Amino acid sequence: MKMAVGLALTFSLLFSEVSYCQQYLGNLSSNPYHQNSTSNPNGAGSQYNANSVNNPYGRYGSPYSSQSAANPYTTNAPKLYDSQGNYRGKLSSNPYDPDSVSNPYGRYGSKYSPDSINNPYGAGSPYRQDSPNNPYGGGMVIEGQ
Repeated sequence: MKMAVGLALTFSLLFSEVSYCQQYLGNLSSNPYHQNSTSNPNGAGSQYNANSVNNPYGRYGSPYSSQSAANPYTTNAPKLYDSQGNYRGKLSSNPYDPDSVSNPYGRYGSKYSPDSINNPYGAGSPYRQDSPNNPYGGGMVIEGQ
């Protein structure tokens, strides 16, 4: 009986879905006064904050880290989400990653795509409250692994 319970526990652990915890890194926003904005040098945008995308020596801001927004070769960059929880691409300088906001031909980087933060009439509209281009808004949530 003990062996059957042990085997059942082992199989459930082996075949369960692996869940990765996402870490909140701040908001991609041009609002320099919002505490969680990456444009706030005293808040989430501080270059001394270990989890800031603006820290050139940190995991999410270093040009050499595989999880960095500044690494032009990464495919594991932080992810963007709007205020409704919709995925808006990866905050990445990689122009070849299909989900990167820097890919001018991709869904999240094209200036013609409604899902792109680079489209001033779509997700990047300066009149949307959750747009990174609204200087008075809250911006989009950045999450890293």
